[in-house]
Amino acid sequence: MPNKMKKIGVMTSGGDSPGMNAAIRAVTRTCAYHNIECVGIYRGYEGMIEGDFKDLTARNVKGIINKGGTILKSARSKEFRTPEGRKKAYEALKAKEIDGLVLVGGDGTFTGALIFNQEFGFPVMGIPGTIDNDIYGTSHTLGYDTALNTVVEVIDKIRDTASSHNRLFFVEVMGRDAGHIALNVGVGAGAEEILIPEENLGLERLLESLRRSKASGKSSSIVVVAEGDKIGKNVFELKDYVEENMTEYEVRVSVLGHMQRGGSPSCFDRVLASRMGVKAVESLMEGISNQMVGLLNDKIALTPLEKAIKGQSKINKELIRVSDIMTT
Repeated sequence: MPNKMKKIGVMTSGGDSPGMNAAIRAVTRTCAYHNIECVGIYRGYEGMIEGDFKDLTARNVKGIINKGGTILKSARSKEFRTPEGRKKAYEALKAKEIDGLVLVGGDGTFTGALIFNQEFGFPVMGIPGTIDNDIYGTSHTLGYDTALNTVVEVIDKIRDTASSHNRLFFVEVMGRDAGHIALNVGVGAGAEEILIPEENLGLERLLESLRRSKASGKSSSIVVVAEGDKIGKNVFELKDYVEENMTEYEVRVSVLGHMQRGGSPSCFDRVLASRMGVKAVESLMEGISNQMVGLLNDKIALTPLEKAIKGQSKINKELIRVSDIMTT
């Protein structure tokens, strides 16, 4: 395998997600396997500009595969959005004699990497790390599977309370403008209705669905709402609307928030991070750049960063049909 890489940097950027540490470990140990030095870049692009670097070895990344969050920290960087900031970052990398970068993050991270490569010709490889699963070119992003398991467990607990008090619960989950988390956990947790941005249910149809559930003998209901759903201005407006039109229900709202991002990564995310980390390093060694490592049909595949940024992840239409049948 031809290799001009003597030193590779790895960083995490944007929102944290379970599996980022497993990816850092995978990149570091793949570098060690191929006798390449590995450098951790702290606090994303901000740390890159400031030269906040630490040499990583196979030994000092032990014990992190099971940890959520990111040991390299993450931060937003306004300065990196300027040509002057990116020039500082480039000079810091060159001063540290770093030859290529592996960046773990989402579309904002990849956009920065693409511009950086275009300006300085610096080799970059992306690993998708976000619980939202909203990146084109991969069926799973790091942290997505863990987030699903976390949310299903929480909804199971909420259902115990809903059943005890004959209540209707609106449970808002993360996902920005994508309904992947809501759709999957809604089916997995047996929700009576699922509201996602990709399918506009409408307020009247929501009421009809809840009335059917009530008529069928259900004394409590769970409605999973993606945070980007467009039916109401927010989940609390939905609560008020249902209370006005269905007085027989006690309605409660549970916004799960950042608990969905934390926690020990699932086995799936740990294995996926390991596969992606190996591919990212070995791609740089082969002279490949400007690509994102993804999972397609259970195989590790590369997608140009530009496509990953501009493309749209597609909601699973078959799962929407399954959810319609399951909520009957």
